[in-house]
Amino acid sequence: MDREAIGEKLKEIARDVANDQGLEFVHSELAGTKNNLVVRVFLDKPGGITLDECGNASRDIEGVLDTIDLIPNSYVLEVSSPGLERRLFGLDDYKKFTGETVRLKTDVEFVGRKAFKGKLTGVKGDLAIIEDPAAGTLEIPIANIVRANLVFDFTDEFGPSKGKKAARE
Repeated sequence: MDREAIGEKLKEIARDVANDQGLEFVHSELAGTKNNLVVRVFLDKPGGITLDECGNASRDIEGVLDTIDLIPNSYVLEVSSPGLERRLFGLDDYKKFTGETVRLKTDVEFVGRKAFKGKLTGVKGDLAIIEDPAAGTLEIPIANIVRANLVFDFTDEFGPSKGKKAARE
């Protein structure tokens, strides 16, 4: 079985396990070489996923992978949260995170640039609408976005006064 077919079957297995456990399947990927394979699965849920939930999902995914012998060589399985600055992987993510600040890179230039940071204000068809303070409002085809991540604003969460107070304590 080729790497692409393994990746598709992995996605199916991880999605099924996530659904069974009341979790959201975010993404899966294969990294490394044939003899040094790393299998990554990202799961989430409203309010965040716990370490125990990652562990339970990992055991279940590994059990299925080993039972059907999907990956004939040894591999390392990593199951985790997508993190605070999670990557956006498709149209559904762009819709879900409308209103959030994002950082993205494109494969072609728009207004003379390939990198943007701003508020994701919406989705129109297959276009992500970004309000970038330096470039203005842009409608960028999602197919041209090489990578997009949420931007977590630590000052909102831990503001300057909160940080100074914590440092004094």
